[in-house]
Amino acid sequence: MQLVIRKYRPSDKDTVLNLFSIGIKEHIRPCFHNAMTSPLYLAITVVLCVVGYLLGSVLGAVVLPGVWAGLVYYCCHELYSSFVSEKLRTDMQDIPKHYLSRPDDCFWVAEAEVDGRAQIMGMVAVVAQQSGKERHGELFRLIIPPSCRRMGLGVRMTQTVVDFCKERGFSEVVLETSSTQTAAVALYKKMGFIHDISHTDTQAPSWIVKLASVKVLRMKKQL
Repeated sequence: MQLVIRKYRPSDKDTVLNLFSIGIKEHIRPCFHNAMTSPLYLAITVVLCVVGYLLGSVLGAVVLPGVWAGLVYYCCHELYSSFVSEKLRTDMQDIPKHYLSRPDDCFWVAEAEVDGRAQIMGMVAVVAQQSGKERHGELFRLIIPPSCRRMGLGVRMTQTVVDFCKERGFSEVVLETSSTQTAAVALYKKMGFIHDISHTDTQAPSWIVKLASVKVLRMKKQL
């Protein structure tokens, strides 16, 4: 498969927005699974099951854990869905303005010919940031659909950002990802990124982030 990584074009918008939305929302189920299979949440589920049974019925033993699981799923869903909604209203709504209006920012798509038609296989962006006297690049929007993974595309797109930042004399590349995205974290570590800090500051209310049991991981790579 002949694959080309090129700059975003306005004609890519619908495909890119759809890819972005699906790519972020796919983390809802793993997030829910990770939360519910943690020792703490398993213990809470068992306790609620016992409490429901002691309150008088087998139905109670099912309903209380069900309500708990539903609440956790809602939090996982809201965390990622609200992120998508916010970004579709802001930077992703006008990609040329937010990612292509300055020479040290960029937005790329990976394109390949499939059955005679050009198809977008992934995306990634970088924005120049100033920190004191030093400048660094911040990687955003690395999305690769499941059908295009395990082809080295993630490495190629991340390296595109790293090379772009090196050419501009940036001191480092930084990024943020969620603790749910274990494959992405593994990719970044493979590419030489190290974990910097963890936090829970997101667009969602703090109680949702806490119940979803997710942390935001900030990673960086010195250049």
